[in-house]
Amino acid sequence: MNMYDTERTEAALDVKNLKISATGVNVHYGQNHALKDVSVQIQDNTVTAFIGPSGCGKSTFLRCLNRMNDTIDICRVDGEILLDGRDIYDKGVDPVQLRARVGMVFQKPNPFPKSIYENVAYGPKIHGLTRSKSEMDQVVERSLRKAALWNEVKDRLQEPGTALSGGQQQRLCIARAIATSPEVLLMDEPCSALDPIATAQVEELIDELRSSFSVVIVTHSMQQAARVSQKTAFFHLGSLVEYGDTSTIFTNPTDPRTESYITGRIG
Repeated sequence: MNMYDTERTEAALDVKNLKISATGVNVHYGQNHALKDVSVQIQDNTVTAFIGPSGCGKSTFLRCLNRMNDTIDICRVDGEILLDGRDIYDKGVDPVQLRARVGMVFQKPNPFPKSIYENVAYGPKIHGLTRSKSEMDQVVERSLRKAALWNEVKDRLQEPGTALSGGQQQRLCIARAIATSPEVLLMDEPCSALDPIATAQVEELIDELRSSFSVVIVTHSMQQAARVSQKTAFFHLGSLVEYGDTSTIFTNPTDPRTESYITGRIG
């Protein structure tokens, strides 16, 4: 097999494994053009990291992927974002149902003021995903196990989620996000409020989750992006500058702006 055959084979695999395809995405907040003509293809069973300086558009783009920007009155999103080939901004798409398929974990742990059990059961309950208490029990246990939290909380499921430590609260929020069996898990700086030990636990969890989900993580930490992701996108001033294999982005970037950010000259 020559070099061109190899490239064609890799391209075919990428298309086959494609989960989200974004083309020409622009975001305006009123007169502010926050995101400029972003196109990117996100793979299934892969951790994709969005990196870049504060205010560069990475969180704005992440929120486009499950239509969280719909909740901001002055926000306008143009372009095309396909999930499994279907435009998520199509009028026939229900944003609530979309968010069951594309879960989200936020920067600061935000458990509901409910029990640990009720936090995880909330999504399956509102989406009618279970038919009995025993089914719900299974969903709660499975989600907490996937979030590497079950052994720590199995004897205190009726205690408030807010009573857990910061790292446990964030893993509870991950369990809550995956309880609806999403296909994509979005994470907006999920470790920025955590101590180093909790951060390591969540990073280890992210690596495990990619066997079940397409994971997209916004991080301000280049070291974290290098540790947990297989693909990295570098944003700067509202534009997607470069996207590719994480190892290539960090060791041999093609754009001088990427190199300047990686080496600490901008940002």
